[in-house]
Order: sequence, then C-alpha cells, then structure tokens
Amino acid sequence: MHIEPFTVAIPDEAIDDVKRRLKATRFPDDFANDDWKYGTPTAYLKSLVDYWIEEYDWRAAEREMNTFSHFRTEIDGVPVHFIHHKSRKKNAIPIIVSHGWPWCYWDMRHIIKPLAEGKPAFDVIVPSLPGFGFSTPLRVPGVNWWRTADLWQKLMTEGLGYPKYAASGGDWGALVTSQLGHKYAASLHGIHLMHAIPLTLFNHERPWDITGGALVPPSVTGELREAVHARQRRIASHVAVQVLDPMTLANGLNDSPAGLLSWLVERRRAWGDTHGDVESRFPREHLITTTMIYWLTGSFHTSARYYAEAAHNPWKPSHDRMPAVEAPVAVTFLGGEKDPAVADSVAAFKGSERAKVYNLRQVTAHPTGGHFGHYEEPEAVVAAIRSMFGASR
Repeated sequence: MHIEPFTVAIPDEAIDDVKRRLKATRFPDDFANDDWKYGTPTAYLKSLVDYWIEEYDWRAAEREMNTFSHFRTEIDGVPVHFIHHKSRKKNAIPIIVSHGWPWCYWDMRHIIKPLAEGKPAFDVIVPSLPGFGFSTPLRVPGVNWWRTADLWQKLMTEGLGYPKYAASGGDWGALVTSQLGHKYAASLHGIHLMHAIPLTLFNHERPWDITGGALVPPSVTGELREAVHARQRRIASHVAVQVLDPMTLANGLNDSPAGLLSWLVERRRAWGDTHGDVESRFPREHLITTTMIYWLTGSFHTSARYYAEAAHNPWKPSHDRMPAVEAPVAVTFLGGEKDPAVADSVAAFKGSERAKVYNLRQVTAHPTGGHFGHYEEPEAVVAAIRSMFGASR
C-alpha cells in the first residue's frame, strides 16, 4: 500500500467558479416559512450566500487544514484521504475516528490535539469516508459502511503498521466502528460510539424508512406524541431520497452551491443541539467550509449513494457469537438527541435488547450536544474516550 503526503490546495479557478455560480443563483419565491416549516427559508439561505460571496475566506480554512498532516492512498481501488496526527508521547494508542453524513473529516478537528496531548495519549487518524471529500473520486460501486470497515482495517494494520488500535465514530462512523468491533475484534483495543446503531438497520424490506415502518402507539398522546413525531421527521426525508434516488438529487445539488448549502444546513439545524438556531452551534464559517469540501471535491453524489449502497448490499454477520460486537465498547449519549419517551438514556439502553449486541464496558451521558457530537461537544467526547481507553490500558 503506497501512502503519500497530501496538501489541501484548491485552484483559484475553482474558487472563482463557486462565486460566479453563487451570484447567478435563482432563488425561489419563498413565503410563510420563517419557522422552517417547509425547509430551509430562502431569506436565511440568501444571507448565507451573501456571506459566502463577500466575507468567507476558503484560503484561511485551507491554511488551518494544512496545519495537520494529510495523506492519501488507495485501498482495493478506493481512494482514501486521512489526517494522521502522531502524539509526541510514548506508547500512544492509535485511534481511528470516523465521521458520518453530512459531516466530513473536518468536524473532528477539535478532538485531535487534545487526544494526542492528553493522558492516555493517542495517535489520531481521521479519514474521509469513501466518496466523501478528499476520498474521491470514487468509481467503485458497492462501497458502504461495512466495506469501509474492511478498508480501515487494512489502513491501520497494513498501511500504518498498527497491530492493534482503537476506534470512535458517530452516524455512519458509528456503524463503521461497530463493524470493526464485530469483524476485527482481535485487532481492537476497543471502540467508542456516539450512536448505538443496529448493524441490521437496513436489513428489512423498507430500507428507505429506518424506523422500519414503526408508528407511534395510539396510547402516546399530547406533547410526547408530537416530540416523537418530530424526532422521526428529522430523519425521514434525506434517508428516503438518498436510499432511493441519490443521483436524481445529486444532479441538482452538484450544479448549485446554494442548493447544496440549503440541503446540508437544514440537517445541521435539525440534528444539532441548536434549538432552532443553527449558528448557535455551527458558525457560518464552518457551515460554508463543510459545504465547500463537498462542492470542491464534487463528492455529494457519492456521499449520498453511501445510503443506497447500504440498502443494496445488506449487512451479513461475520460470526454468530454473542455479543456480536466482541471488542470492548463505550457508548456516549448526548442530551440533544435524547429520546423524549425515555427518562434515563443510560439505564434504558443498558436494560434494552439492543445493548446485548455489544460487549459493553462504559455507557455515559452528557446533558447537551446533538448528532455531530465530535464537533458539538469535543470535551465530552475526549473525556469519554480517555476514560474508556485509560482504564483498558
């Protein structure tokens, strides 16, 4: 496996093209939508586009990215980009940290140096998922979360030469990490999950509906019923479209940076612990930088197809032992994602059938934070990882 250094360096022509397209955006005549009832309000999107054109500085973001050591390689025909930040301390634990959608590797930046410099210390590897950001262009079909785990195993053990390592992840990254703990437990010190997502999530006849067609029982009424419905609504549209018609959507968003921003920013607002104010958690600079990474690499279509590939290629277990995830497991729950029907997330999870799948060693909860935990609550995430692997070592 040939690994070579990589520098983030986007040509001026690409930056100029983004601004040209933004200036030519044809916005819809939105109305009665200040509360986001119909999706991203055009008025708010216009304000972000104005900032993008007039104030945003990609070169500043690029310089910050390049303060880390980036690398690229190819594994089984799949391009893989990653940050490899080595600790200066002896006996550092290698850990690979995986993001989800619509995240990117840059959402992990706030945990990298604290993990490398703390106790225990870590060598931190942060890859871009296949088909996301600089892990492009992806031209191999069938690459989904469980195949990504195979790539990560090869990267860590063969490419970087770590015989044993740790892993952490959220969203898709949690599934990748769980698969590592299932299939490659012997190579793992343990895993840390921000989301305890079932490995069988897409293994049913309605993979575009990750609730499995579950309805809220009639006995659940009032505010609780509305809260449960609101939680389901947040995860309905993007899964359905990106499982069933990812290229139909991508043909539009690959041509419009404003349209791409609209699709991504709505998810940040709905899934983050934002209470309706997306910029309370995600500054404008970060919203635009994330969108730019998707745009400049032309990777929206392959990131969206990651959903379709999960549905088209259902997960198959590598063994039938229990717990299925044999590597030691830590799970962190954040308050902004709390199930409104559950009073105590930790107790409810420990007592659930879902917990039996994992070789649980640690379950913690933090009162705040949403779906993008590594970015929203980096101190809580770092503390959980240190507690898990400090004890295990």
